[in-house]
Amino acid sequence: MNLKMTELKKQAAQLPLSPGVYIMKNSNGDIIYIGKAKALRNRVSQYFGSQNKHTEKVRCMVGNVDRFEYIITDSEFEALVLECSLIKQHKPKYNILLKDDKGYHYIRISKAPWRMISAEKQKPDDGADYIGPFTGGFSVTQSVAQAQKIYRLPSCRKVFPRDIKSSRPCLNFYLSQCSAPCAGKVTLAEYEEAVDGALEFLRGGGDSAVKSLRQQMEQASDNQEYEKAARLRDRINALNKVREKQKVVSERYKQQDVFAIAESSGKVCLMVLRFENGRLCESEHFIFDDIQDLPQLRSKVIIDYYSMRERIPPRITLDGEVEDSELLCEWLQKKRGKKVVLAQPERGEQAHLVSMCLENAQQKLLDYLGRGTRQQAALGELSQLLGLSKPPEYIESYDISHTAGSDNVAGMVVFRDGKPLKSAYRRFSIKGFTGQDDYASMAEVLSRRLDEYEKNKASGEGFGKLPDLILLDGGQGQVNAVLPVVCGRGYTIPVFGMVKDNKHRTSAIANGGGRIEIDDKRRAFTLVSEIQEEVHRFAVSYHRQKHGKSALSSTLLGIDSIGEKRAKLLLQSFKTISAVKEASVDELAAVKGMTRESAINVYEYFRKK
Repeated sequence: MNLKMTELKKQAAQLPLSPGVYIMKNSNGDIIYIGKAKALRNRVSQYFGSQNKHTEKVRCMVGNVDRFEYIITDSEFEALVLECSLIKQHKPKYNILLKDDKGYHYIRISKAPWRMISAEKQKPDDGADYIGPFTGGFSVTQSVAQAQKIYRLPSCRKVFPRDIKSSRPCLNFYLSQCSAPCAGKVTLAEYEEAVDGALEFLRGGGDSAVKSLRQQMEQASDNQEYEKAARLRDRINALNKVREKQKVVSERYKQQDVFAIAESSGKVCLMVLRFENGRLCESEHFIFDDIQDLPQLRSKVIIDYYSMRERIPPRITLDGEVEDSELLCEWLQKKRGKKVVLAQPERGEQAHLVSMCLENAQQKLLDYLGRGTRQQAALGELSQLLGLSKPPEYIESYDISHTAGSDNVAGMVVFRDGKPLKSAYRRFSIKGFTGQDDYASMAEVLSRRLDEYEKNKASGEGFGKLPDLILLDGGQGQVNAVLPVVCGRGYTIPVFGMVKDNKHRTSAIANGGGRIEIDDKRRAFTLVSEIQEEVHRFAVSYHRQKHGKSALSSTLLGIDSIGEKRAKLLLQSFKTISAVKEASVDELAAVKGMTRESAINVYEYFRKK
């Protein structure tokens, strides 16, 4: 420990055990980090103790600290409020800072007559009316496009009345998606009525628009204005189609935000899905550098996020635990003025929303890092889950299959870059013993596989290549049986088991001393499930093939002149051994591939028994 660190540690030990805010500064006097503490002495002292417990980012920050200051507060909540205020004011280098650089979006309505509706990124002082602002550009653009199609409004850049009857109708007119004012196909009154309806749809949503249209349709019908009633009916049908496509994904909670965090290659992606009236109305994501304790990370990014937002929903759904949850709730409730609930669902609809949010976060992060495939995402997530130094490019998986200890076999499948490599699949017949012992079977198979590596390692292909990861179909018992074989030969290949639940579905990963739950790691879970199903299928298919031969060996294959091919033809023709026994010589001889001599042999074989 250098002299500066020793001095800082000494100063930290003299701090009071009071709540407050600490301010880290570099040698130039610049503020590089601001934090809060329940007990200043304990929290600040942690920075200047053993550096092995810190993340790389924290070590880097501590290495730049020249001195620190502190402010004592009356409570931890007061410290939190002060911390937020100071971070917003100074924007320290090492604090999490979600950059709100997305801008705002608006719906523009041009001047009457012949008003035009469009989605815009700016709000210039041009005399037009604007609805907004909105933070989600996609939702604004999509809503305007839907309104234009439903109410048959032009989406082009023509100006009316200047361009009326200036051209022929475009394709949208023939698709019933535009009323073609450019070709004089609609009156001003009809057009303005459609604009009013579109604005009602954009301001109030589909429910209020449909209700209003129904009333207008019924009134038009009563007044015998049948063309107008038909036009309104068509709009109602179009609105209903749009509402069907807008899947309601949150039945129970109509207004909420869902948070999930994905991390990879030193980067973190925060994904937020925002729900209004049970429908997904907006999504946002932020990429930043800060991999640390996840509960602490969630707490900080939530504070950062809502420091930039006025709207705070009554429910915030998270993908895991959050540090100081009571304090965070108090801060959110004070900012909102009403109760706020932090939830961490484990099952059901809400858990599905969290999984959807996490999957989107992972994909956004992969897009940012330039690694856009699902397989790479899953391998990255799996490596983090298992504590591997890098994603496993070459995975071997093993499973044992038998019937009460007979016809004992094993299957080996290979996944390269997250995809099955069928040319590298291998089958093993258990030779070291008879009877049922899955642990001994696994040990024998891995021993033989490593023997083959020693013989073929010069080639670097097939058995001449060592895997980055070994996955066994089974739990701790299988892992404990295989580890001595692998380690005893001096190899450092990670070995894990794939555990199934009582419904025969993948539920966890076993190591030598316990189990790792993977249900909340969506991509890794999918990949491990696929590997487990594939190796099980491959091992069982080999066992059935071998077991089928064993059954034939005890019957048809024991008959003179009956080999495997003729035995298979007889079973295809008669379906069962019992039917073969009852068949006459002529019936047996009539089977393709059989001779009369072989038919007599079969006939007499079963009559002697």
